[in-house]
Amino acid sequence: MRTRSFLAAIAVVVLAVTGAASASAETAKRVFNSMQILFDLNSPDHFCTIGAVGTDKYDRRIAVSAGHCLQDPPGQKYSDRDIPENIQPVYDRGDTGFGPIGYVRYFKSREGSMTGHPTKDYLIIELVPSVTLSSQGPYLKQTGEMEVPDGQPSPNALTPSLADERLLGAALNNNNELVVSGQLGVWYGRITSNANGVYQSWAKHQGGDSGGPAIWHVPGTEYPGQGNNFQAAGPWAGITKAVILGVPQYAYTSSANILADLRARDAAHPGTYGAGFHVTQNP
Repeated sequence: MRTRSFLAAIAVVVLAVTGAASASAETAKRVFNSMQILFDLNSPDHFCTIGAVGTDKYDRRIAVSAGHCLQDPPGQKYSDRDIPENIQPVYDRGDTGFGPIGYVRYFKSREGSMTGHPTKDYLIIELVPSVTLSSQGPYLKQTGEMEVPDGQPSPNALTPSLADERLLGAALNNNNELVVSGQLGVWYGRITSNANGVYQSWAKHQGGDSGGPAIWHVPGTEYPGQGNNFQAAGPWAGITKAVILGVPQYAYTSSANILADLRARDAAHPGTYGAGFHVTQNP
């Protein structure tokens, strides 16, 4: 996965805010899982993807993506702290004329890893008031957050951990499967490994899909295919992380790791952007 540039040009931000206000007056804009996003309008081929859309415990409108999509500019430190300033706009790659759909409020940098931080590879976007939240992406509908009451706690979790901070099993007697959506279409596959909340699965993705959605395949429900227009519904289970040196090579950061870290950070610093995140129920 490529590393994206972190921009902090105030002039660009001012112009972008003005553009968003004008566009929002003309039409309502829906933000959904699988939307490709840009951080730099001058680099349209360097993009990431939204994994989930909803609200936090402070009623802020939030989207989640991958932390390794950004890096700190030389001599500055924005990673691993809340960013209340509107210094990093986020754009819909398919509709940049709208202006920013939101601003980055938090990201966890790679910290030397080639594939993003091992357990906290996520990014939080606060969406602008003029957009409409949607649980329905082009193919995946997210019905809530993945809860595993009897699962292993995320390494990021406080004690006691919550049900949505516990991990899906990957042992031979488990048949937990992910369904994902990205540039390669809709794929599904069994979780074959769970390393501290990083899942490996045969569900495919490629560069640019970083941060994109993964849902749990609810046992007994229909798989995506031609007969149902490749649609699937299930609880949000994670986001696309990286292609790694392993078998299978497709890695995903669990939603449990993200939700647990958000709650732990909020316990230490109340008001954390994204804390208590819940997937929107808007269609």
